[in-house]
Amino acid sequence: MSKDLFALMRQQEIETTNFLPTKKEITKKANELSNEVINSGEYNLQELHAQALRNKEAFTVLEKKLRDSLPQENSEYYGLKATFVNGGARLNYAEDSVYNELKKDLDERVKLLKLAQSQEVLDLGGLPVPKVSLTHIKSSLKITY
Repeated sequence: MSKDLFALMRQQEIETTNFLPTKKEITKKANELSNEVINSGEYNLQELHAQALRNKEAFTVLEKKLRDSLPQENSEYYGLKATFVNGGARLNYAEDSVYNELKKDLDERVKLLKLAQSQEVLDLGGLPVPKVSLTHIKSSLKITY
């Protein structure tokens, strides 16, 4: 089964117009291949997903190691453009006592707002804590290995 998938991927690769396909071409071909594989009914989609996830992890590690080995400078190669960006610096807000106090107050307010969803709550000033609206998060399938 994995051999068939590789052959399909290889066939898609050969049909590209460039030696190294563009991001747009890769996306288009990947969509075509996935639709073909999913709609054919010939493959175990769970097995293919497991293989794809593991291959993705391997390529992610490989890409990071290669990127870290490149010179830290602007360059262009094989249709890619590398732009060096200095890391910069970030303020450490946690060193400020006023910031910490405000953050603590905000954290306490969050707890009150959560509690107010299920019961009536008054804040320290005796005012009712409002029931705020909910923002729904898209459902998804979480997969680990």
